[in-house]
Amino acid sequence: MSEFYKKILDNNKKWVENQLKIDANYFKDLSEGQSPPLLWIGCSDSRVPANEIIGAKPGEVFVHRNIANMVIHSDMNMLSVLDYAVNVLKVKHVLVCGHYGCGGVKTAMGNASVGIIDNWIRHIKDVYRHHKVELDAIVDENERFNRFVEVNVIEQVSDLAKTSIVQNAWKNGQELYLHGWVYGLNSGFVTDLGVNYSSNDDLDDVYQLNI
Repeated sequence: MSEFYKKILDNNKKWVENQLKIDANYFKDLSEGQSPPLLWIGCSDSRVPANEIIGAKPGEVFVHRNIANMVIHSDMNMLSVLDYAVNVLKVKHVLVCGHYGCGGVKTAMGNASVGIIDNWIRHIKDVYRHHKVELDAIVDENERFNRFVEVNVIEQVSDLAKTSIVQNAWKNGQELYLHGWVYGLNSGFVTDLGVNYSSNDDLDDVYQLNI
């Protein structure tokens, strides 16, 4: 057994002990159910911990993560999480959070083959194609990279709004808000991209951003 593996087992025991010192009913209360107000759709990157970024406690954030925080209409994993969050947990907010320095987005800027992930990267490349004029006009590569991260989040919020799950929720008068953020690895701060939607009435703004 490796030292790292032993360490994480020991860390778990210490964490449980510390939580129980603070609140003897901590785990009993958690086990009785969840009613998080937020679904977080983020990147799988290990440097972007959803709960810690927003100071949330266990039970306050329902989380789905994949490479480059994509909302793909054929992804049954993502759709299942979204359906459960919206229709069972009745979350009021769904947040797509990308991050500067995203490896998936960076890979999509090039043409190198990196294995089976090429199939996933193709969806990110499609985002670049939709915004090619704007992105190609940015001379500085790092600035172009950062803007690509941003427009990718904008596109994912747009795609989220167009899912039947969100559309039906709005049709039924359910209170549901969509948001798009980008997290700064080198600062810890998030940037609200201003893509905040709460009904079909807001979708004209989404389509304008996608032109």
